[in-house]
Amino acid sequence: MRLLIGAVGKAKAGPEQDLFRQYCRRLSPAPILKEVEEKRPLAGLQLKAREAELLLAVLPEGAKVVALDERGRDMGSVDFAEKLRGWRDDGAQDVAFLIGGADGHGDAVRERADLLLSFGRMTWPHMLVRALLAEQLWRAHSILTGHPYHRV
Repeated sequence: MRLLIGAVGKAKAGPEQDLFRQYCRRLSPAPILKEVEEKRPLAGLQLKAREAELLLAVLPEGAKVVALDERGRDMGSVDFAEKLRGWRDDGAQDVAFLIGGADGHGDAVRERADLLLSFGRMTWPHMLVRALLAEQLWRAHSILTGHPYHRV
C-alpha cells in the first residue's frame, strides 16, 4: 500500500524536517510528500478553498483519504494501525494524508476524507505535524509487523 502525504506549505530545513525524513526512511516504500502552495494573496474562505483544490489535485485516483483536522477523531496508535490494516486488507492501493494550511482544511477536503484524524485537542505547528504523522506511520508499521518499536 502506497502512502502519500499532501501538505500545504514548503518545508524549511530544520529539526522538524530532519525528524520527518528520519521516520519516512524507515518505511519501505517511503511515503511520497507532495507540497502545495498558493502564491496569490487570498485570505479566509477563499484561501482555504484554494488550498483544498490543490490538495485534492495531488490525490491518486481511488485513494483512501485521511485529513488531519482538529475536529477529527482522536485515535490511539493501535487503533490507527488497525484502520490502516483494514484498508490494506480490503485492497486499498493508496492512502493519502492531508495536512491543511494555517486556517485548516476547506470543506472540500473534509467532504472527501474517509477519516478525519486529530492528533489531540492542542494545536500543533504544521511542520511538526509532518514529523508526528511520519512517526505514527512508522509506529503503525511496527505494530502490524510485530517489530519491538511499539511498547504498551
